[in-house]
Amino acid sequence: MDLCAGSGGVGIEALSRGATHVTFVDRSRKMCAFIEANLDLCRVPVEHTEVVLSEAAEFLRTRSRQGDRWDSVFFDPPYAENYLRVLELLGAGGLLADDGLLVIEHHRKNELPEELDRLRRQRILKQGDSALSFYEAKADV
Repeated sequence: MDLCAGSGGVGIEALSRGATHVTFVDRSRKMCAFIEANLDLCRVPVEHTEVVLSEAAEFLRTRSRQGDRWDSVFFDPPYAENYLRVLELLGAGGLLADDGLLVIEHHRKNELPEELDRLRRQRILKQGDSALSFYEAKADV
């Protein structure tokens, strides 16, 4: 899943590297149209993608109730956003498959928790003002 997908570049890259399906989620109608145009430009078959116009937390609440799960999620919200609600939903909602990967791009000064329910941070990479936090979803105990 490419959450807060923007142009969809991360999800399109995942497809080019072998992902079989990517769900793109963005709250902007304009960006969802841009993702669709990029997918067409890259000739990605429609059955390999889903583009959803939604706020991240609302999308996750809905999909959690439906029992959907992802192997990997890339979350790149605007730096000013509060990440905690989305982390809580991903950690407790069972949306990440066991041993699934969550990657969050954030401002390096935005301290994210090391653990949250099933999520355990494995590493953090910092460059300039940005950071990538890598979390693994552990099986329920």
